Amino acid sequence: MPTNQTTASSLLADLGPDLRAALTRVGYDADTLLEALGDEAHAALGRGEPVPVRRASAGLGELGTLVRLLLLGDRVPESDAAAALAPVRVDHAVAAGLLELDGDSVRAALDLRPLDLGAGTRWVLSDLDDSMHRRSLDTDHVLGVGHASLSLLRATPTAATGTVLDLGTGCGIQAVHATAYGQTVTGTDVNERALWLAEASAALNGLEIEFLAGSWFEPVAGRRFDQIVANPPFVVGPARVEHTYRDSGLALDGASELVISGIPELLNPGGTAALLASWVHVAGQDWRTRVASWLPDHGIDAWIVQRDIADPALYVGTWLRDAGLDPREDAAQARAERWLDAFTAAEVEGIGFGFVYLRAIDGPTELLAEDLTHGFDDPLGPEALAHFERSAWLRAAAADPDLILDSRYEVDAATALERVYLPGTEGWDQQVVRVHRGDGPRWQHEVDDATAALLAGMRPDGLPLRELIELLAFGETGDAATPEFETAAMTIVAGLVRHGLIHPR
Repeated sequence: MPTNQTTASSLLADLGPDLRAALTRVGYDADTLLEALGDEAHAALGRGEPVPVRRASAGLGELGTLVRLLLLGDRVPESDAAAALAPVRVDHAVAAGLLELDGDSVRAALDLRPLDLGAGTRWVLSDLDDSMHRRSLDTDHVLGVGHASLSLLRATPTAATGTVLDLGTGCGIQAVHATAYGQTVTGTDVNERALWLAEASAALNGLEIEFLAGSWFEPVAGRRFDQIVANPPFVVGPARVEHTYRDSGLALDGASELVISGIPELLNPGGTAALLASWVHVAGQDWRTRVASWLPDHGIDAWIVQRDIADPALYVGTWLRDAGLDPREDAAQARAERWLDAFTAAEVEGIGFGFVYLRAIDGPTELLAEDLTHGFDDPLGPEALAHFERSAWLRAAAADPDLILDSRYEVDAATALERVYLPGTEGWDQQVVRVHRGDGPRWQHEVDDATAALLAGMRPDGLPLRELIELLAFGETGDAATPEFETAAMTIVAGLVRHGLIHPR
């Protein structure tokens, strides 16, 4: 870290009000940029292709200057930068670490981009990446808003809550987002450069956020929160720290284990956590069992959603490129060899990645670990809250079977019944009957004709489940429902409730 970091920290944050005024005046916001650049150039920006963006910015005046300066990393004449950034003075921006001089021109020393996170434009400061110019990343590099950050943003519940902790805040994007739904927000990080930029981003947006320095849970020891979000350094590999934004210093999935096992102690009763995590798939071991072992025996309702499983070689190549390394170079190949050797020694067959949701409950720990490798509707955050509500109802039903039998049910409006037929020797043969959700996670359940008939009879103002089961049993056998028939029906109904295909009323 530069020796003048402490001084630059206050200077960069102090620029906040004037810099916000300049960005607002010029129209350097998410909506205006999209409209001004056009869909094609905006898409090129996302692909890291500067030429279409540079051409589109040519006629945009001061906004075009800031696009070239802050988004593309181009050199621009100092006089042009001064006009576009007024009332911010260029010499103040240089002293604060936002810009650097290059003869009679200036270039950006930091990445500054606008995002619409659902509550209007927010500006986020981070280190420059290699999307527009090839560069290697320093150990304390502060990552900007990448795919993982955006994925967590969409997956985070945003219902109004009290205290929010952003564990490992990085550039501060999750903390900035949390101010829209949390009464108070705290961000922590071991990387002082990250805190420098996160504090500046908060000041730039006029937000009050508490930032604390320290490793893992140390800065908030003894405190509890209503919601926790975390995008920890979850990259799976040997125990080393090459880049603090992704490497934990713990072997394999040790960072995910540490965070998932430690968060329960920080949650208030009823509190919720949402985080990204990775876990290894080890030969002869169910990944669900591995993740379950990280949770306490009591006090947590956990929903683990596996989004992807990566081949070890593909995984290593992806993260080498993420650090700006060329896998064809000798140094990168040597690093890949060490990485893959570690995987081989641990019998790693794949690396799983996904979302982890935790809810503090008063009871034995419950875990539902599922694959969501198919397409789904974002955002997933509201679905997590709905999942925990359904899970609480099912716990009550498990304690009192009469609750599930005496309840009436409504089939969700997005639930569809599908019958699949395939050609047979005597025409079309029915192969599968399934019900599936047309929204959210798009869960599917294969059912039989009896279950389809049971669903057809469900009405919020109709018969309770107990009577529907009796009618179904009589229609099939001419006799009353047996305990086995009733138990089977209750099990099916519970599964459909868990995935939101039907709702108790």
